[in-house]
Amino acid sequence: MFHFNNKTMQKKEIWAIICRFGAIVICLVVTSACSNFLEKEPFDKLVPSSFFKTEADLNLYTTSFYQRFIPTGLAIVQADEMGEYTSKNNSPTFIAGNYSSVDQGAWNWADLRNINYFLEQYNNPAIPQEARSHHAGLARFFRALFYFDMVKKFGDVPWYGKTLAIDDPDLYKGRDARTVVMDSVLADLNYAVENIRATKDNTASAVTKWVALGLKSRICLFEGTFRKYHTELSLSNTADTWLTQAVDAAQQVIDSKQYSLYATGNTVTDYRDLFISQDPKSVEIMWANIFNDGLKRWHEITWKFNSATYGARWGLNKQFVNTYLKQDGSRFTDIPGYDTIQFVHEMADRDPRLGQTIRSLGYKRSDGSAAPPNFGYTFTGYHILKFSLDDKRLDGVAESNNSITMMRYAEILLNYAEAKAELGQMDAGVWAQTIALLRARAGVNTAEPAQADSYLQTVYFPEISDKYLLEVRRERGIELVYEGFRYDDLLRWKKGHLLEMQWRGIYVPAMDSPMDLDGNGTPDVAFVKTLPDTKVNGVTYYIIDGTASKLSEGNKGHLVWRDDENRVFDDKKYFKPISNADIVLNPNLSQNPGWK
Repeated sequence: MFHFNNKTMQKKEIWAIICRFGAIVICLVVTSACSNFLEKEPFDKLVPSSFFKTEADLNLYTTSFYQRFIPTGLAIVQADEMGEYTSKNNSPTFIAGNYSSVDQGAWNWADLRNINYFLEQYNNPAIPQEARSHHAGLARFFRALFYFDMVKKFGDVPWYGKTLAIDDPDLYKGRDARTVVMDSVLADLNYAVENIRATKDNTASAVTKWVALGLKSRICLFEGTFRKYHTELSLSNTADTWLTQAVDAAQQVIDSKQYSLYATGNTVTDYRDLFISQDPKSVEIMWANIFNDGLKRWHEITWKFNSATYGARWGLNKQFVNTYLKQDGSRFTDIPGYDTIQFVHEMADRDPRLGQTIRSLGYKRSDGSAAPPNFGYTFTGYHILKFSLDDKRLDGVAESNNSITMMRYAEILLNYAEAKAELGQMDAGVWAQTIALLRARAGVNTAEPAQADSYLQTVYFPEISDKYLLEVRRERGIELVYEGFRYDDLLRWKKGHLLEMQWRGIYVPAMDSPMDLDGNGTPDVAFVKTLPDTKVNGVTYYIIDGTASKLSEGNKGHLVWRDDENRVFDDKKYFKPISNADIVLNPNLSQNPGWK
């Protein structure tokens, strides 16, 4: 992804830039002897004697980092397939299979080497110091992002802060301690914050000082909570230091007043508008992967969410849907019999974000046709709507034009609130600055809870008694659902076992009885063991086969999907295994505990 303003730049100029990149960037291929690529220049026509002479050269190089490090739009959303709140065709092998170090892909250090090469070559005194520092800040921002991803996956990893020659003794060194690597990540983030330019980018496509601060708050919150809850690391005594850094970084973004929550007062549409707009709502969205029709740059998210074959038929699970409050701020789970309320009633008077996250009452496509949850596209009935566009044509073609958010102000507020709560500093003032603002934008009563929510404790967090922390975790799940955060959250909270949770769907009062799902008085789905000879027009027939699909009480109850899987998340899975291929190449690498 490149940073350009499509309102002022002609397409032919954009493609000229892309062609220039194509002429100088070489793809580094890792061979069986990893030293072969480490000793080579990362560019086939780029050497210090002819490059790194002007700021334009620095900009050309650092702009390539966007292309290399930003995930695709689909990848951002698809990351939440690994969350406990998602049902799909089947679980990944990592959760329900015989995963081993042979299945793990080999490390690739090529992108890191390109960054380190830049940091060794950029500092030409002929270029103004401010420009040099800005671009070095960008390089260190992306290096922090690279290593954050590595540490999340593997824990201890080798830290390389330089390019390596074939005879470098570090070429085959072992893994550096997590503390060493994360201290280096924090140093990179601090440099980035101090040196990347602060001018707000209203296209939300460029890394600025504020994006760097946002990333710092995200990483420090992750590291602080990971150290706090993963006591086996013996790093709990350092957790508060990281949490304090998260608070400070988020506070700087808040105090800057560069961003606020996008709110027009229309609580029925404001939340969803953030995720279906071609031009990012940059009052709130800080960084996005940009898609639009003018550039013919599209993605396939709508197709994935509305296809029986191309997608994985994702859907939310009932346990998570229960966490959405009523619009008046009361708990849905405090209603007697809440778990057996039919879909058409459980959707009524809920937090408006629910109806903007899944297909709910009255949802229609752009042609005006009713569009209740489609059981051809979801197994639970909680059919994902967030990021999905209304045009039916896009259900079968990769031409969705909505930009995909990677960082927004709502996350910063949640990072701040959670770090404060973890530090024992959450109070009415912090609530008013954070959770209350998010609920007000959503159209939910903003009152603080009187006591801890027993449902959240029973189903999700029995070890948490702090009412504030429980509400922050509720709000984080609801506000950021399908933005790629949930699996990371489960890792850092040490709640991976939630991935073993049963995949439960809507409540079905009786087999063979068509149900109305959108409240328009016409039936939409029927749950049957065999297809009837005469089908009702407009009704989807969902086969209860007794193996992959069941009803929890036999001929009635909650839809249950894939109880035939053996989903397991034991402690070793908090880290991926080091690839067998990497250990063969470098015997100094140790394997993560529990993996062979």
